Amino acid sequence: MGSEGRTIFRVGSRRSQLAMVQTKYVIGCLSAIYGPCYQFEIVEMETIGDKILGTELSKIGEKSLFTKELETALELRLVDFVVHSLKDLPTDLPAGMTIAAILSRENPQDAVVMRKDLTCGSLRDLPPGSVLGTSSLRRAAQLKRIYPHLVFKDVRGNLNTRLRKLDDPSQEYDALILAAAGLLRLGWLDRISVVLPAEQCLHAAGQGALAVECCTENKAVLDLLSPLVHPETTISCVAERAFLRYLNGGCSVPCAIASQLTGNQLMIRAGVYSLDGSQAVEDSLLIRLDEEDPTGDASQSSTDASLSSLISLNSSYVSIHPQSLDYKALRAATEGGMAMGRKLEAKGALPILQEARAQAKTANIPSIVPSRTEHSILRF
Repeated sequence: MGSEGRTIFRVGSRRSQLAMVQTKYVIGCLSAIYGPCYQFEIVEMETIGDKILGTELSKIGEKSLFTKELETALELRLVDFVVHSLKDLPTDLPAGMTIAAILSRENPQDAVVMRKDLTCGSLRDLPPGSVLGTSSLRRAAQLKRIYPHLVFKDVRGNLNTRLRKLDDPSQEYDALILAAAGLLRLGWLDRISVVLPAEQCLHAAGQGALAVECCTENKAVLDLLSPLVHPETTISCVAERAFLRYLNGGCSVPCAIASQLTGNQLMIRAGVYSLDGSQAVEDSLLIRLDEEDPTGDASQSSTDASLSSLISLNSSYVSIHPQSLDYKALRAATEGGMAMGRKLEAKGALPILQEARAQAKTANIPSIVPSRTEHSILRF
């Protein structure tokens, strides 16, 4: 599917309400930039993560749970680009794929949603034995340390499904932990009981950011998407993804991070946790984006051989295309994320991660390959 001289582009999206809202938002941004010059068709599809709802995410044993089918559609030229929640995208994309744009970030923190009939204002107010629903090992591991009186139970499905389960008395959930960004994008601010601060719950790498993926060699689409790039969000997410990549993190291990960019300085806090919350390794790091030695540790300079595995031959940074961004800042963010991983590694993170992976036993889930007949198309 060539792009030269074309005015209609196909956009891949999951079918959930949130995914469609996010995809339409990206299309809206493009339409605001280009006006009537281009038209966009949304190609809806389901992913493995959408279809396999009876198994915990950590046990499915597939990093690209919510992206694989979309990327297959890209490879087959059924779509020109696809829209993702960045936190769903693995740090190592398939050959020939790149993240062309990361948009301005919504609130990256996690939020508590109480059952409608409860008047509790915080998790601390819930009585002992209350059931907290989450599909994230990262959220559960951190919150178990602070709220040992609560019971944590897996909950699957899209946001609509999870909220229905919460409000259904037969499902026994008292509250859910969800990404604040998804709730805000759907206009459900009134369902948020409290947003958890980073001091209580560090978020996932890339959480709250939207990513647009395309084929690396498709220059016309890369150029089309370039105006969507939000530099500050991209720099932060490069560091977060480099940290995750260094530790080989994913949904089967509780790795967490938070970042704050101020001028040319990026402060990151990160942690690794045992599944039961009994062990934690946490630390922070200041990254100077405009210096040759961004972390102040000359012994771990950019000559580190592992850095080349995160900055690929096509000059992407943890699978993020640089577009017109400052290469020095991107490289510093990549080095800084790796340095954060090294700090936790030195403090004993690896045995915790190894044990977590061993406990997250993998289910035997068949791969679902998208076909042309599984897609539905919406035109804009």
